[in-house]
Amino acid sequence: MKKEVHQFFYEVYDSADELDPADAALLNKAKEVTVQAYAPYSRFRVGAAAKLDNGQVVTGTNQENASFPAGICAERVLMSAASSLYPGVPIDTLAVSYHNEIGSSDNPISPCGICRQSLQEFEQRTGKPIRLLLGGEKGPVYIFLQSGLLLPFAFTADEL
Repeated sequence: MKKEVHQFFYEVYDSADELDPADAALLNKAKEVTVQAYAPYSRFRVGAAAKLDNGQVVTGTNQENASFPAGICAERVLMSAASSLYPGVPIDTLAVSYHNEIGSSDNPISPCGICRQSLQEFEQRTGKPIRLLLGGEKGPVYIFLQSGLLLPFAFTADEL
């Protein structure tokens, strides 16, 4: 038998005030677009903003429907918009924030499993890692240098 270790590192900032101006602006944009989320059932509004390699900024918000929980997350809305508007253009940095109408919004949230798979495939498809900024309305901010790190041993197109 052989034991393997899989680990990764991420940066933790006490608040968005510690971020460089470009990262702070992108995270702020993600916070701003939470008002556009359609979340009448969960009342958990998520916003995402990404800077693409071509310099454009694209946003997305979660969209629920009456057959809850069959909605779509902000990250996947953003990736769909980015790949529709700018086919083949990689995402450089993606920021995710949220507003919880019935609770606090003071710590980072992480993408769900479906979004982790979608982010990993977007990275693979465009050939570039996606830097992730995760933060709430206030509190700490996490930065991951590659979104694919959130899904170790990912199932990819290589397995098909």
